Amino acid sequence: MAKVNEISVEEKLRALYDLQIIDSRLDEIRNTRGELPIEVEDLEIEIEGLEKRAQKFEAEIAEQNAEINDKKELIKQAQNLMEKYKTQQDNVRNNKEFEALAKEVEYQELEVQLADKRIKEYGAKIDHKKETLSDLNVKIEELKNHLTHKKNELDTLIAETQKEEEYLLEKSKEFSEKIDDRLLVSYQRIRNGSKTGLAVVGLERGAPKGSFFTVPPQKQMEIAQRKKIIIDEHSGKILVDDELVNEETAKMQDIIKFS
Repeated sequence: MAKVNEISVEEKLRALYDLQIIDSRLDEIRNTRGELPIEVEDLEIEIEGLEKRAQKFEAEIAEQNAEINDKKELIKQAQNLMEKYKTQQDNVRNNKEFEALAKEVEYQELEVQLADKRIKEYGAKIDHKKETLSDLNVKIEELKNHLTHKKNELDTLIAETQKEEEYLLEKSKEFSEKIDDRLLVSYQRIRNGSKTGLAVVGLERGAPKGSFFTVPPQKQMEIAQRKKIIIDEHSGKILVDDELVNEETAKMQDIIKFS
């Protein structure tokens, strides 16, 4: 839809304030969710990190179990060789052959001892990793339960306001189309830079809403005349007069009313 560019400054100010009313209501809806979206995201990230850590421990345990199996196979082979060498010792023809076989038996015995030592070491490491993994899994399960609770809480809040939010988003788009691109960009930039999300404000006791700096009487007159867009030099917000604020607030009550 083409935007209407040939409108008066007053009409632009009214359109801007109307859009501000809509966007402020959207802010209120989102603020009811508080820190819940961030909490949910943080929990998801923490769980993902712990699950990766748990997977690493599981891989290390599997790897060390494989090492244990290798060592057990080595022991079995060594024992078979010892039996073979001992049988051969019964049939030797001289001491030299007997001693050579004895050395082979001794070597295989050392291999068995070393393999047994490694099996015990791997077993101790596995026990320690399993204990750590068990604690990790308990922690992950606790966090997942907490995440489910937080997600349900967030989903309930979103469900309560989803239709109104969708309606207001459509209205925000509709009213944005009444404002020329350059002014709309300025409005959004001011809004993004404001903690309260306010880009267009009226005067309260001569000062912009939320500000302690009084606007000089001459500038207040200019604001009331609605002949040009006036930006507050302290807050950087677009200023409108109280009468316009009251008129547009009354008008927009029926437009943004949602049941």
